[in-house]
Amino acid sequence: MMTRPKPNALIWLLLSALVIGLDQLTKWWVLTHLPEYTAIPVIDGFWNWYRTYNTGAAFSFLADAGGWQKWFFTVLAFGISGLLAFWLSRTPRGDWKTALPFALVVGGALGNVIDRQIHGHVVDFIQWHWRDYYWPAFNLADSAIVGGAIGIAVFGLFPGQKKKG
Repeated sequence: MMTRPKPNALIWLLLSALVIGLDQLTKWWVLTHLPEYTAIPVIDGFWNWYRTYNTGAAFSFLADAGGWQKWFFTVLAFGISGLLAFWLSRTPRGDWKTALPFALVVGGALGNVIDRQIHGHVVDFIQWHWRDYYWPAFNLADSAIVGGAIGIAVFGLFPGQKKKG
């Protein structure tokens, strides 16, 4: 007797595709409408649009490494995305606490890979600040990665009660 396979969470990769699409659309807008290195206030005293570039990773880690980091971060993003996609194939479709964070990380990682391969750097444009302290500029892909990583940590550390059944 053949058993019907349970639906897996690979359908959540559609969310990853949406993240990639929105990320690339916003970066296209930034590249065609915002001047470089010029703060344009969105909420005065807190939030600017600020077009800048990052050849490294978070907080410009390895930004001045000479170019090899482009390939290092590309391979890393593909490796992590592949692992998360594999885990999604083993995750029940309705397990959103697992699937949602994985899908966000995959979409964000691949969105930034596209930038690295097309432009040689990541396009950043969201700048938050308070008085003279400026948080490093970031983009939607970065936001998806951070949101996904927080979800993985929170739901992994506090998985909730399992239903008996």
